[in-house]
Amino acid sequence: MTTSSESNPGENQTISDGFILVGFSYLHELQILLFLVLLVLYLVILIGNLLVILLIKLNSSLHTPMYFFLVNLSFLGICFTTSIFPQLLVHLLVKDKTISLAGCAAQMYVMTIMGLTECCLLAAMAHDRYVAICHPLHYTTIMSGRACAQLMGASWFIGISVEVAQTTWIFSLPFCGSNQIHHFFCDIPPVLKMACADTSKNEIMVLTVTVVFILGPFLLIILSYIRIISTIIKLPSAEGRRKAFSTCSSHLMVVTLFYGVALITYLGLRSSSNPDSDQVIVLINITVAPLSNPIIYTLRNKEVKGAFRKTVEKIIFSHSWRKNEN
Repeated sequence: MTTSSESNPGENQTISDGFILVGFSYLHELQILLFLVLLVLYLVILIGNLLVILLIKLNSSLHTPMYFFLVNLSFLGICFTTSIFPQLLVHLLVKDKTISLAGCAAQMYVMTIMGLTECCLLAAMAHDRYVAICHPLHYTTIMSGRACAQLMGASWFIGISVEVAQTTWIFSLPFCGSNQIHHFFCDIPPVLKMACADTSKNEIMVLTVTVVFILGPFLLIILSYIRIISTIIKLPSAEGRRKAFSTCSSHLMVVTLFYGVALITYLGLRSSSNPDSDQVIVLINITVAPLSNPIIYTLRNKEVKGAFRKTVEKIIFSHSWRKNEN
C-alpha cells in the first residue's frame, strides 16, 4: 500500500493506494451492535426522506415553493447519509477497513457538496418564509417557479464549485507516514493531518469556506427571521400571529437543529482530547439533521399530514375497489 522512502521508512512512506479507516475498531465485538443500530437509523433516514419526496410529488396541493425546497432538502439528506453510512456499515463487519484514495476523495466530494448545498438551501427556504409572511400579496410573483429554480440552482452551484475546488486541492497534496486515519469516514481535518506538506493554506481555505458559505447563510437566515418576527408581532389578532408563526415553525426547528448540533459538535471537538469520543460526537452530528427533517415536516405540518392521510386512503380505497371487482 505504500512505497518507502530511502531515509526513514517509518515516517517517510508515501501513501499511494489508500487509507485504513480505524473508526470504531476499539469496540471489538460491540461493532455488531453498533452496526444494527446504524442500519436501523440509515433505513429510517432513507424511508422517511423518500416518503416526504413521494408525498409531495403525488399531491398537487403540495406543489408550492416551500415543498419544492423540501424535496431538495430530503434528496440532500439521502445523498449525504449514503456517502457515509454504507461504507461505515461494511467496515463495522469486516477486519479490512481500507478505502482507496479515489474512494476517499469521492466520499469527501459528495459529503462536502451535500453539506454546503444544504446550508445554502436553508437560507433559500428562510427567504421563502420571509416573502410568504412579510409580502403575502406578492408571494406568487416573487417566488415564481423560475425564482425557485434559480435559488435552488444557486445553492447547488455554490456547493459544487466551492467543494470541488477545496477537495481537489486537498487530494493534490502528498500523503505519507502511517496510512491509518482515526476516523470512520474521510472528513477534511483527519485527511489533512495525513499530508506531508504545508497545509496552512488549505486550513485557511477551510476557515474561509466555513465563514463565508456556512456562517454566511446562517446570517441571512437570522436576518430573515428578524424581519419575520417583527412582522408577526405587528399582526392585530392572536390567531393571525399563531397561523403566521406556524407556517415557519418547521423550518425554524430544522435550522435550529442543523446549526445547533453543528455548534455543539464544534465545541465538543474543541474541548475533547479523546479521538474515540470525537467520533461519537461527529456520528451524532451527521445523523441528527437527515433523521429529524422528515420527522419535523411530517409530524408538525398539517398539510403534509393531510396529504399523507389522503394518499393512504386513496391506496386503501383503490385496493378494496379492486377486490370487490374481482
